[in-house]
Amino acid sequence: MHPTIAVTAIAHQIQLAVAPVFLLAGIGSFLNVMAGRLARTVDRARELERNLAGLDDELVQLATAELRLLDRRMTLANLAISSCAGAAFFVCVLVAMLFVTNFAEVGIGRPIAWLFVVAMALLIVGLSLFLWEIRIAMRALRLRRDALPHRRI
Repeated sequence: MHPTIAVTAIAHQIQLAVAPVFLLAGIGSFLNVMAGRLARTVDRARELERNLAGLDDELVQLATAELRLLDRRMTLANLAISSCAGAAFFVCVLVAMLFVTNFAEVGIGRPIAWLFVVAMALLIVGLSLFLWEIRIAMRALRLRRDALPHRRI
């Protein structure tokens, strides 16, 4: 094999492998957002649990209802993080396979396509769970807003 061809082939493989890296950057940013939401939810739940003993019965009921919502939100955030981390894993495997495939001269086009489909499916699941978690958070916020005395604008 001519040295120029080898360098060109390697450069082409790197180009193919770098394109999914942008997808990884997006997934990483999303994971950062979700981890932040999860951390705030956990902090709120811990604060409520700490103050639960000093509340009267009516406030204990409200705090318990909020703790249930926070528990659902934590579960959804955890599942979204896991799903997107799985998507990132499959994208990494995809990048490695794209790079190795050319040099191993193995025809694994179909498994590479399936890896991409699985990665996208996991990303879709993660984003859907994220939207579900946001919806629950907004519903809880609306409930608290409804408990406020009404003001005239």
